[in-house]
Amino acid sequence: MPKMKSHGGSKKRFKITGTGKIVRCQAFRDHLHSNKKASVKRALKSDKIVTKSDAKHIKHQIPYL
Repeated sequence: MPKMKSHGGSKKRFKITGTGKIVRCQAFRDHLHSNKKASVKRALKSDKIVTKSDAKHIKHQIPYL
């Protein structure tokens, strides 16, 4: 059976932790910071863990992650 192809956009956007969880980047942090509070900007810095229901779909898109 041939190899499965990984989804190129998903490869760039998600990483896997040592425990097997999938991590994503937080949206809305690139520009337009002047109208955001400092506490919001600090919260946007951290990466987020993908929910279990979404992780199932992402693992299907990136089989060799």
